[in-house]
Amino acid sequence: MNKAELVEEVADQTGLTKRVSREAIDAIISAITDSLAREERVTLVGFGSFQVMQRKARRGRNPQTGRELQIPAKKVPKFKAGRGLREAVE
Repeated sequence: MNKAELVEEVADQTGLTKRVSREAIDAIISAITDSLAREERVTLVGFGSFQVMQRKARRGRNPQTGRELQIPAKKVPKFKAGRGLREAVE
């Protein structure tokens, strides 16, 4: 499912127009992104939680040349599925 299909599904389930549904989805994505940028955890009960994790620096290898290189530390978003989502997928 892509974003356009999600917008259509939300519009069908809520009775809202596609335009309003797209704006709502964009607002949700924006709010989650802004919270993660502030390194806040976002929890949606029954669905899951988003948080920012710190990855350590590590050594890697260039697959084309085989040459070893240093991969710097960085922050990455992480999603952990909630119980409701895990049970729905099983």
